[in-house]
Amino acid sequence: MNETDFATLVATTQKTLQHVADQFAPAVFASSLAAEDQVLTDMILRSKLPITIFTLETGRLHAETLGVLDRIKETYGVEIALYRPQPEAVDAYVRQNGLNAFYESVDMRKECCRIRKVEPLNRALQGNRSWITGQRRAQSSTRAELHVQEQDDAHDMVKFNPLADWSEADVWHYIRSNNVPYNPLHDKGYPSIGCEPCTRAIQPGEDVRAGRWWWENPESKECGLHVVDGKLIRIKPVSTTA
Repeated sequence: MNETDFATLVATTQKTLQHVADQFAPAVFASSLAAEDQVLTDMILRSKLPITIFTLETGRLHAETLGVLDRIKETYGVEIALYRPQPEAVDAYVRQNGLNAFYESVDMRKECCRIRKVEPLNRALQGNRSWITGQRRAQSSTRAELHVQEQDDAHDMVKFNPLADWSEADVWHYIRSNNVPYNPLHDKGYPSIGCEPCTRAIQPGEDVRAGRWWWENPESKECGLHVVDGKLIRIKPVSTTA
């Protein structure tokens, strides 16, 4: 992509974020602190958009991931809101199944994700009209039909994926060009980063999400944040108009 096309891509994404702030407030951005999310964080904070940014602190994140929070505060002077799982739910899961029971089956892994990610997300979304994610179509086969704007019936709100059209190269071009802080694990072969025990570095040529839940089939590699009754929430795309 040449610089003119890239500038157009960035401008379109910024326009989408402004549209969300103007027409779908109150809005929140669910950041995983990954490279894509750092692009959106930079756009939101540089433009001082009235969009709350939060992350899910699962209790099992890499130290490097948590370090991104400090770098965001140092760079932008803003603290990202943290949502944590209910301690009693985590304790019950570990007591009944063991700390790393998620390796035993997809169901056990999804239950861990439900406790540590889905339930906190539901709390974070309460009282808002729309939410934003850093998902991209190119990330995996499960996201191939991603739309910039969708109707999320599960949460009764509108969901935006402003980077749906972005490539991996686009993300990194923006980060390098704007000196955006990012997770150092990306430089160690981790293109997609989740909880520490569920994430590994990938080999050259592997899918960018191959390191997430690597012991599972690709079709099951979603944590539940974008899934209802086992299916991705992709049923009601809406054209973005600004």
